[in-house]
Amino acid sequence: MKNIISVIFVLFIAAQFLYAVSVTIYNNDLALVRDTKNVKLTKGVQNIELDEVAAKIDPTSVLPKFLSNANKIKILEQNFDFDLVNTDKLLSKYIGETIEIERTGEDKRGKLTGKLLSAYGGLVVQNESKIVLNPQGEISLSKLPEDLKLKPTLIWLVESETEGNSQIEISYQTGGISWNADYVLVTNEKDTAADITGWVTINNNSGAVFKDAKLKLIAGDINRVSQNKYAQKRMMAPLMAEAAAVDSSFEEKSFFEYHMYELQRKSTLKDREIKQIQFISAKNIPVKKVFTYNADIDPVKIKITLDLKNSKENNLGIPLPKGRVRVSKYDSDSIEFIGEDSIDHTAKDAKLSINIGNAFDITGKKIQTNSKTEGKTSYQSFSINIKNSKNTSVDVNVEEMLNAWSNWEIKENSVPFVKKDKSTIEFSVNIPANTEKEIKYTVKYWWK
Repeated sequence: MKNIISVIFVLFIAAQFLYAVSVTIYNNDLALVRDTKNVKLTKGVQNIELDEVAAKIDPTSVLPKFLSNANKIKILEQNFDFDLVNTDKLLSKYIGETIEIERTGEDKRGKLTGKLLSAYGGLVVQNESKIVLNPQGEISLSKLPEDLKLKPTLIWLVESETEGNSQIEISYQTGGISWNADYVLVTNEKDTAADITGWVTINNNSGAVFKDAKLKLIAGDINRVSQNKYAQKRMMAPLMAEAAAVDSSFEEKSFFEYHMYELQRKSTLKDREIKQIQFISAKNIPVKKVFTYNADIDPVKIKITLDLKNSKENNLGIPLPKGRVRVSKYDSDSIEFIGEDSIDHTAKDAKLSINIGNAFDITGKKIQTNSKTEGKTSYQSFSINIKNSKNTSVDVNVEEMLNAWSNWEIKENSVPFVKKDKSTIEFSVNIPANTEKEIKYTVKYWWK
């Protein structure tokens, strides 16, 4: 008896797996849906209809596959019918047919029965004695026209050599579903450490409900061909988090040259619903508040960023998907919002810089003090003044963008600098409370 129960249980689990709806979501308005249905076949040529499909389906992507008796079933045609029921279409199908109108409101002349001559710009009905224009009331129709559907419907014309129940697996692409990553970062009172929580946000506007679906997220650069109304740009799907920092309800694995991120439980995606599922959580991540002045970006304001290293030593060390980061800060008795930024894909061990906003009490000013040109050589001198009105000292990084199209050399400088790239140098200065500091430098340019 126990063995029989065990076999039944295994078969039940297998059936649940077989008939599960699977939705693989990409992050740029695309999903791949796979569904399995029972159909009843008779011998000969017949239609099979499936009306539980997304309204934004790409019909050119549909792939039907019979799972039983496949060698005895031939698919002759495939159609996608999206001529759905509404008042105008129903009336247009009844042109030349008899309708009934139960007059309401002030018109108490009873029921009007006649042939519908037109439904455009108002009703025109002809009864036995006259033609009636724009009769008002409740319209009754005898039946629903066969070529109108209640839902978007896939229809297959198949020829079967057998009869009975069979299973058909249908896969198709649909628009209207996308996903992205959202992060919540909360810093401590001294801005030296932070906690981070990452969420997968799924937005379903496909026109379909996917009940108890297996959810998968594909990560990687998926190329798509731009063509007619299904044209879309090349998608940039994010690199997914590895198991070390991922919630246990998810499982990540390599798939082709991409990554697949699978939820380890079923979930229902309702139409017109935004669903969030937590996928990453890390605490006490070391962060550093950085002040940066770049006169080419803003001549006065000082940008504030929170910098951190995405390393295992800092309780992370995982590829972070691109997304929006909302940053808050612990106060003595509350948590207050201080800014937000969007981040690009960030590999493990890479630096992550989150733009918070601009400093209130620190400002900058840059002026050119001298300019001299001798043939193919030019000398440019500048003075940069950083003012700190805070009651505490601050460290400020001053970025200077040099002419990238010529050779250059710093001839004089009052503060040491580092070369960040071929056209950017950076000065780092400490400015005591309520003081100003000046940076002077001269750059030599020459052309060959």
